[in-house]
Amino acid sequence: MPYSRPLVKNILITASIATVAMSASVSSFANEAESLEETVVTAFRLPTDLNKTGSSISILEAEQIKQRGFVYLTDALMSVPGVTINQNGAFGGQASARIRGASSDQTLVMLDGIIINDNSTPGGGFNFGSIELSDIERIEILKGPQSTLWGSDAIGGVINIVSKTPSEQLGGEVGTTVGSFGTSQYRASLSTSNQLGDIRINLSDTSADGISKADEDDGNTEDDPYDSQTISTIVGINLPGDSRLQFNHRQTDSDTEFDSFGVATGVEDGDELSEVERSTTQLRLTVPALNGRLTNSFVYARSETERNNSTAGVPGFSAEGERKVFQYQGTYQISKLQQISIGYEDEDSEANSNDSDIQGIYALYQVSPRDDLTVSMGVRQDDHSDFGQETVGRISAAWAATPSLDIQASWGEGFKAPSIFQSTFFCCGATAPNTNLVAENSEAFDLGFTWRFNNRGELAMTYFDQETTNQIDFSFAVGGYENIAEVDSNGLELAFSYQITDNLMTTIDIAHIDSEDGNGNELARIPELTGDLAMTLQASEDLSATLAVIYNGDEEDSRGTVDSWARVDVSGTWRPTAKVEVFARLENLTDRDYQQIFGYGTPGRSGYVGINYSF
Repeated sequence: MPYSRPLVKNILITASIATVAMSASVSSFANEAESLEETVVTAFRLPTDLNKTGSSISILEAEQIKQRGFVYLTDALMSVPGVTINQNGAFGGQASARIRGASSDQTLVMLDGIIINDNSTPGGGFNFGSIELSDIERIEILKGPQSTLWGSDAIGGVINIVSKTPSEQLGGEVGTTVGSFGTSQYRASLSTSNQLGDIRINLSDTSADGISKADEDDGNTEDDPYDSQTISTIVGINLPGDSRLQFNHRQTDSDTEFDSFGVATGVEDGDELSEVERSTTQLRLTVPALNGRLTNSFVYARSETERNNSTAGVPGFSAEGERKVFQYQGTYQISKLQQISIGYEDEDSEANSNDSDIQGIYALYQVSPRDDLTVSMGVRQDDHSDFGQETVGRISAAWAATPSLDIQASWGEGFKAPSIFQSTFFCCGATAPNTNLVAENSEAFDLGFTWRFNNRGELAMTYFDQETTNQIDFSFAVGGYENIAEVDSNGLELAFSYQITDNLMTTIDIAHIDSEDGNGNELARIPELTGDLAMTLQASEDLSATLAVIYNGDEEDSRGTVDSWARVDVSGTWRPTAKVEVFARLENLTDRDYQQIFGYGTPGRSGYVGINYSF
């Protein structure tokens, strides 16, 4: 599809800015002895350290995941300030993740850079309850609109999940975990690398007898089992001229029993089963040029989802979705202080025999006019086959005001084209889908600081404000979907850490979110206050333990109020030898009854123990 003159104009303006900045550069690339610092945030698209992005980003590393004993992605995301998790029953239940009050369907989710949002669902969102963390190296959470970086669906934020990479020598790991509610997990990995390339293969099998998805306190006693198998492969080939070809593939098959509709609470015991097959494949070619100053990246990715639901063995709802994406990005290192990227994307989506296509082109530029200041900016235009063009921009700045104080600020725009389901579904007397649907739009800014003190502590605080217009919702009046909602979210996020002694550290993460629609009504399933407090004791080099308290405030639901709750968890790891690691997790230590979604139960006091062997 051809691009408009406004798009060309935007790209030329950005390129002109880069040219002027390049001409004004004090020192040339050839005279600079050092290269850019190590890349931290891969989802930022420009190679940038976390403290220089200027954006509000949270990162969970593998070591933190292991210390807290997190098993599923939902467990880890619950500890991040500004992220709200709602799951309709543990052990494979459908889970949403909302960033700063934005809908879960407005969160773009990637696995190693592959978009894995399920376009066969009504809103094109992702089930966060379906990923376990045994093979995950890092989780990056970019908060606020990121459509300039990643296009449609990133209107509320981005969650990028990064797999572990191959080891330098032939080696691997095997492990198992067993615990309450008939839970068992078996995992194995094998990897190696040499001058020709590298390979890593990971297998995991997770199952649980489970609990009733519908709350047991409401008289529901039937357990709902869960079973899932995942195999992932990463193969890299080192080509001449420092080029690299990499192939990623991941396949997950899961069976999840869930419960039926109930009049009293919305859910009650029932013999329902969801069988889901999901696969992602990516081929990436990286070609450097101009003595390493220009990096060209070509990516082809494909994701597929097939879902079949049945009731008492009788087939019911089924859905299929496929997404194919081609990406090109060229990043040019103008100098140590400047870099620019130009990119193109073409995404073809198909769901239940309907399809759509969206093409995008973008330009990103970053400059450090002073050693203590970094400014990043970008512009993007997307052209949707059904909903036309959208142009968005963003700018962020990071200033090291003093050796102990960093200040960050960002502003950005986002959009989300209606999903295939939203644009094709109609019912309730309507004779056709709503043809007046338009894309959702958002605009947001945040301002924050990070203060380091006493060589032991760090305090980070961020204020944010985000406004979403033309939000899509279902309407019985039109017998389908229409743009009826406006949402305003603002709040404060706080992250505090302090090394009390050489062996004892505490972290506190708190978020206050005020989310309302255009009529001043509080949004459902968004608590005003959430918090996570953890204390980690490193008793010795081989022994550590963590005590954590998770708090979730009151939240409104369509059928009533979900009361506030606090849960206490304890986890620990012990390495008796260099190759053996034993770990344990005790969850909901006080046996608290609580809900995340009205009518759905959660596990009581439960324990899990596991062992890993490395070779």
